[in-house]
Amino acid sequence: MTAELDRAAELISSAGALLVCAGAGMGVDSGLPDFRGDEGFWRAYPPYARLGLSFVEVADPVHFAADPELAWGFYGHRLELYRRTRPHDGFAILRRWGDAKSGGVRVFTSNVDGQFQRAGFPHVAEVHGSIHHLQCLERCGDDIWPADDVTVSVDEATMRAVPPLPACPHCGGLARPNILMFGDFDWLGTRTERQLDELRAWRREHPDLVVVELGAGLAVPTVRRQAELASAANGALVRINPREPEVRHGRGVSLPLGALDALSRIDARLSG
Repeated sequence: MTAELDRAAELISSAGALLVCAGAGMGVDSGLPDFRGDEGFWRAYPPYARLGLSFVEVADPVHFAADPELAWGFYGHRLELYRRTRPHDGFAILRRWGDAKSGGVRVFTSNVDGQFQRAGFPHVAEVHGSIHHLQCLERCGDDIWPADDVTVSVDEATMRAVPPLPACPHCGGLARPNILMFGDFDWLGTRTERQLDELRAWRREHPDLVVVELGAGLAVPTVRRQAELASAANGALVRINPREPEVRHGRGVSLPLGALDALSRIDARLSG
């Protein structure tokens, strides 16, 4: 792997800008649970194993109307978990690399946890939305607001939320996270679209960018597709994934490592 790590350092060093494309695997080194497969989800949340509910079934927007305590039990617990989580040192490495580039750094992520913002990244495109923002369940309007003042009490034995539940400040009805869930036709994507518009404009200005993709699997390939699209012109793709690292197109680099391990090894080469 020495040659691949050297090549990754070369691509990053020579680029004029840095695009970080991150999936769920980016958070594992921060101690966040890996939801890969039902077993991984149930290890993180044993009550759902007893109920026989998979991640896909729990992360379904229908529960907010049919059983809001169940829905907010899951998302309320995740909200507090993400608030308590400290981004691992790999975030600081990426930010340092990006700050040294004349074109700066942008982030494209499927994660809804807000870890990149907490690590100080000013430009983050959250393609699936954010748990730190809410919208009205009934779509009384198109408003999206921060969840900064929202606290959800959760009975961790049952993973059910304890009322009162988050409410829409306009109509008083139930609020939900501004997250694109499975089979979700009511998600308000205007906040995300603004972020993506800014990212597209930046990409046009910086064709000499390098893409560092981290923890993005094949099950939901949104992040991988973005990384491949952004690197198509110059092939400058560094794919970091311990399970599915293959780069099938261009002259990219494949690193079968975890995010923090790979970033630390590359950084040692850039610093040395």
